[in-house]
Amino acid sequence: MYDLAVIGGGPGGYVAAERAGAAGLSTVLFERNSLGGVCLNEGCIPTKTLLYSAKLYDYARHSDRYGVKVENPDFDYGKIFDRKEKVVKKLVGGIKIAMRNAAVTVVNADACICGRDADGNITISAADTDYVARNLLICTGSEAVVPPISGLAEAGDAIMTNREILSLRERPEELVVIGGGVIGMEFVSFFNSLGTKVTVVEMLPKILGPVDDEISSMLQGIYAKRGVEFRLGCKVTAIEGGAVVYEDPEGHICRACGDRILMSVGRKARLKGFGLEDLGVECGRGIKVDAQMRTNVPNVYAAGDVTGFSMLAHTASREAEVAVNTILGRSDAMSYDAVPSVVYTNPEVASVGLTAAAAAASGLEVRELKLPMAYSGRFVAENERGEGLCKVVVASGSGKVLGVHMLGTPSSEIISAASVAISQGMSAQQLRTVIFPHPSVSEILKETLFTL
Repeated sequence: MYDLAVIGGGPGGYVAAERAGAAGLSTVLFERNSLGGVCLNEGCIPTKTLLYSAKLYDYARHSDRYGVKVENPDFDYGKIFDRKEKVVKKLVGGIKIAMRNAAVTVVNADACICGRDADGNITISAADTDYVARNLLICTGSEAVVPPISGLAEAGDAIMTNREILSLRERPEELVVIGGGVIGMEFVSFFNSLGTKVTVVEMLPKILGPVDDEISSMLQGIYAKRGVEFRLGCKVTAIEGGAVVYEDPEGHICRACGDRILMSVGRKARLKGFGLEDLGVECGRGIKVDAQMRTNVPNVYAAGDVTGFSMLAHTASREAEVAVNTILGRSDAMSYDAVPSVVYTNPEVASVGLTAAAAAASGLEVRELKLPMAYSGRFVAENERGEGLCKVVVASGSGKVLGVHMLGTPSSEIISAASVAISQGMSAQQLRTVIFPHPSVSEILKETLFTL
């Protein structure tokens, strides 16, 4: 009998298992593939590893701007791929050690929920063995959405999701990306840097749907100058050979050709294949949970992408912590007011909280403060010809910071400060009194507040 069984070894599952084990709960973790889930094996980490290699290549090609000469810079795609594999393997190994240190039993097999007994204990079957636990945490994650487009099956290996394209050992000469969201744009960034001709076909009139309109427009402009073609407001109707057939905003039928086609139109919660229906758990887009990550079934919890809400690795980890704390009897609740998001293109985009448009749609009166990143001396020193912008959304009456949105590297390393400010309910005046190191790009956050 275990205190906790966790199905899924991604950022929600392995964090929950580690926290529970460290707190003294006997814990079993089921993962059918490699520990780390989609994020570590097919998403966050491998893409960031590839993007860093691409960024170094970008710097080498433009090093003369910094007074550094690099003759005939080139790249080895095979070595870039091999390094990605090495990084993933190393981090998976680190999770295995963490599980061992927390005394977590790891079962590398498909898990299936078999039901609950009269006392509420849950039986899970895996590798011909039954495991019984008092509590169950479901962290089965998500999978890529593949819409029923005509000709998709006939296109064969030319069609790829994030999983397949990360296993690609040769750089495509031409790539069509269906979907201009976060995942799509990160692959756009990587392959564009390495010389692939990239075309983006997006149904919405802009890329990066929820991102601040001005910032998404700026990023699109940067990549358009680098040769990426954007087909916005376009509906894909079919795949014909190596061509994506789509209808443009004027109703014209057009084609975008590529030797590879990346399907990147979103992800959906993984709700089938592990016996969830046998528990009577209520689901919508994902498993429905309350602020303590409890489902409608006693002692059954869910965290991460499977809830269908905030499909981010760091959200999953925090949700997992809330679930474990609840099981331990500790007071805790999940809040989504200050969940940061990052697009790891070059330059980066980082956001947290409300945009001015979202605030207005909610009936809030706000002021939008903004300042070019060039107001930061460190940014100018390290980003020759670099474009960037910092925007802060502030409540008109209280001056409370409601959102921060940034374009420019390294905004991914700055946005945490904004997350702290929003989560703590800080006002613009309070955040102004915080001392930022000089010179640092993070100072732009404070300087933007002084435009109020």
